[in-house]
Amino acid sequence: MATAVAQVRRPVKAGRYRRLLVPIAGGQESARAVEIACSLATEHSAELMVVYVIEVPTLLPLDARMDDDEVAARAAFHQAEEIADTFGVHLRGRKVRAREAGPVIVELAEEEGAEVVVLAAPRKRRHGRSRLGGTVRQVLAKAPCPVLITAPPAV
Repeated sequence: MATAVAQVRRPVKAGRYRRLLVPIAGGQESARAVEIACSLATEHSAELMVVYVIEVPTLLPLDARMDDDEVAARAAFHQAEEIADTFGVHLRGRKVRAREAGPVIVELAEEEGAEVVVLAAPRKRRHGRSRLGGTVRQVLAKAPCPVLITAPPAV
């Protein structure tokens, strides 16, 4: 399946960045985002950090047992590491528990000094129109750096 890539927010200047942040959730979209980030990291000798956010429902404490999500996080990290290995890129992984992923991604971008966030954006359809999800909209609105969106082509 082909993937369309669109650059959003402030333009990314070649050679300007050294730290990339890639939120992952597993699956094809995340794999494609990691591939693109690894390609950029290789080209610019950049550091690569991937983050998996476990979104904990408000009715549960943040440290609630969420075995399925923990298994999904491990699988997503494994997938990201395999991709990074094919590019010869070292990545750091971080798992975070939060109520919403968007604010955590923005906060990590600030803390880590990320110069680019590479974000998978599966298209959601509503009333016949494609639209981006809430996490993507939050990151686009508040990220302290450029955001590179990877998304499947519109149909």
